Amino acid sequence: MSRTAAATREDVVLAAARRFGRGERIDVAAVVADTGVARATAHRWFGTREGLIGEAIVRASEPVFAEARERAATDGLVAAFDGVVRRLAAEEGLRRFLETEREAALRILTSSGGIVQPAWVARTQALLEDEAAAGRFHPSVDPPTLSYAIVRLVEAFLYNDAAAGLRGDADRLRVVLAALLGPPSTS
Repeated sequence: MSRTAAATREDVVLAAARRFGRGERIDVAAVVADTGVARATAHRWFGTREGLIGEAIVRASEPVFAEARERAATDGLVAAFDGVVRRLAAEEGLRRFLETEREAALRILTSSGGIVQPAWVARTQALLEDEAAAGRFHPSVDPPTLSYAIVRLVEAFLYNDAAAGLRGDADRLRVVLAALLGPPSTS
């Protein structure tokens, strides 16, 4: 009797990322049913639903950051990060998640002990370091600190500071990023 190969951890993350991208609620039972993985296995891999959601968000955001890396080389860092902000703001899954599960969403997205924020800080740092190595950017602050600051600014402007009138204001964020990153390098 032949047995089909079990789905991998990666398969589960991809299934959850697809659901997230379509704006669907990530239900662990539905994701494991889609992939054929036992619920206990998913729990062992991700710990909690929030762990799976975090992994799905990180995966779903990969193309956004890949596009930013390409854009930075031609249009500069401000344009690259502006593109990230506008793409994230337009993402159906992210918008729906923030609307329907606001408290959990903010915890998953902004916790330094979670999955999303450290991944986005690492991707931002890699982008800054690539541009510095190419001679197109000369940071006045060390890249780890600058990366963290950029991610926190994006969080504030995208979904965290409605009280300050900043939420969703990509134009104002672009101005702040330009001040932080300085003019494009001419070398």
